[in-house]
Amino acid sequence: MEHGTEQSEAHKTDEEWRAILSPAEYQVLREAGTEAPWTGEYVSTKTKGVYRCRACGAELFSSDTKFESHCGWPSYWSPLAEDRVRLLEDNSLGMRRVEVRCARCDSHLGHVFEGEGYPTPTDLRYCINSISLTLEPAE
Repeated sequence: MEHGTEQSEAHKTDEEWRAILSPAEYQVLREAGTEAPWTGEYVSTKTKGVYRCRACGAELFSSDTKFESHCGWPSYWSPLAEDRVRLLEDNSLGMRRVEVRCARCDSHLGHVFEGEGYPTPTDLRYCINSISLTLEPAE
């Protein structure tokens, strides 16, 4: 697939997104919602593989960077590459957070936090909604 075609397939109208995403997926991915803690399918999974954006299929995170943060959502200490995600300042809810979005289709994934003291190489916690991801198991 050509890069340009891949990009255009990732940029859809709201109507097109609503046609391919479930209401719950749309609410999180396109309206920056959050799934309830401890409810997502990838919170505790140990399956090795690559986590992709549920909206466009872009490869975002590896199971190799997933760690137990006990926060209620899947946590990663790094994306596959810096260009896979976009980080945006989020001042909603009366606090400063950094929103994580898919760089390809601009879907909301979750938030990233730093300086929490987890024993990871980056001291970052990418706190990502399970519903924003699909897991492609390693072979």
